[in-house]
Amino acid sequence: MDWLRVDSNNHIRTLTIENPDRKNAVPADGWPALGDAFLEFDTSDDRVLIVTGAGGDFCAGADLDVERFGGPASVADSHRRMKLVDRAATALHRTTKPTIAAVDGYAVGAGMNLALGCDVVIATEGARFSEIFVRRGLTVDFGGTWLLPRVVGLQRAKEIALSGRMIDADEAVRLGIALEMVDQSDLMKRAKEIAESFKKGAPIAQGFAKQALNASFESSFAESVSWEGQSQSILLNTEDVIEGVTAFLGKRDPEWKGR
Repeated sequence: MDWLRVDSNNHIRTLTIENPDRKNAVPADGWPALGDAFLEFDTSDDRVLIVTGAGGDFCAGADLDVERFGGPASVADSHRRMKLVDRAATALHRTTKPTIAAVDGYAVGAGMNLALGCDVVIATEGARFSEIFVRRGLTVDFGGTWLLPRVVGLQRAKEIALSGRMIDADEAVRLGIALEMVDQSDLMKRAKEIAESFKKGAPIAQGFAKQALNASFESSFAESVSWEGQSQSILLNTEDVIEGVTAFLGKRDPEWKGR
């Protein structure tokens, strides 16, 4: 796809949305490619994914230009289209490896939820977030109704979603939408520093941890500790745990095999 670029270096994959004339909005027929990109990353040898945008913006969500969007459609046709959006959001959510959103400029609509769907969000001073859907006559999608309350709390999520207002980088950090704010020139450098820190963790262990944390709001304490026990029982029989202990005793960095 000419609007989506994938680069890999030292087991860190960067997915760049390149549609700057539309503030990196996803084309109407682009959702399958976005979902495929997440699935391909999860089955690759790369350890961490950085999602970003080209030309000073992150992602303006779906391209709603009437000519590109296709205009009014039947409910059935719209539902088929939304299944492709859902598939992309689910592929990102189910990725077992660490993901980072490097946000500059606008991250609005599905673009905001694309960022929230990543494990960590780094923002520049010029980053702007909005669940802008209601100002377009739409409801929140790309997983935002699940993601946003878990980040900011239910009452604040309602205020953000029902107003569709813009959130600047300072407020995004205060609310926990972004982990931290950096200078624009340092955005990718900082994202790659965090990616390198994630590479220090064992990949299978990270996958179990992500699944447990993602399910934690729906799980009871008993269910959570049961999952922990099952996961740990599996991990204790992996080559990586032997490598982790050996490296610790030898005072060196572990060399993870993912098995």
